[in-house]
Amino acid sequence: MSVTLVETHGLTAHYGDAQALFGIDFRLEAGEVVAIIGANGAGKSTFLKALTGLVRCARDAVRFRGQPVGSVAPGSIVRMGLAMVPEGRRLFPSLSVEENLLMGAFARRPGPWHLQRLFKLFPILEEKRCSPATSLSGGQQQMVAIGRALMGNPEVLLCDELSLGLAPIVIKEIYEAMPAFTSEGMSLVIVEQDVSVAQRVSQRMMCFQEGRVSLEGASNALTREQIGRAYFGV
Repeated sequence: MSVTLVETHGLTAHYGDAQALFGIDFRLEAGEVVAIIGANGAGKSTFLKALTGLVRCARDAVRFRGQPVGSVAPGSIVRMGLAMVPEGRRLFPSLSVEENLLMGAFARRPGPWHLQRLFKLFPILEEKRCSPATSLSGGQQQMVAIGRALMGNPEVLLCDELSLGLAPIVIKEIYEAMPAFTSEGMSLVIVEQDVSVAQRVSQRMMCFQEGRVSLEGASNALTREQIGRAYFGV
């Protein structure tokens, strides 16, 4: 029997008077990987921010394990078991790699992720553990951002544009690490502009267009023509 971890019903979100999301219905089952695609400004990042309390929404519009969590404080959302790797990484520039990673453990949730396991997954981070986090390459910084989120031992990991600005070989390395997350039941929501990557790494895909869901289905069943129409609205 599947367990629904995250769901939204008629989710709307605004930035002041400007509406960014229009009635988003969504669900994420335990152990599932869902990819969200769409052009810039489609509402993808806003959606993730609404799930994590960074953008205000109606309390009942977002549920985690059946409990209404819309607009709950982000720190409380992390302690419940939902963490995000933000677009642009957002590392603490005054802290070392190791200190950035340890910041992710403030929720003190029990689970399999700890420093030594992260260093095994991304060996370069152990080598650079004492270096300022923002002195690393873009790909290495992305590994720190992922590791920081994993240190919270979340049930659900939200990943916002992991591949943005990275070399293909680095993108490949990061996505090859993902089975280590899902092998123990973690669920993922991946916002990704590279449609082929999104389709390859997920079980289900959604396309956002101008704050609305324009396409949804099993990743291996959606055609390039369907995706193109939903992406560009033609």
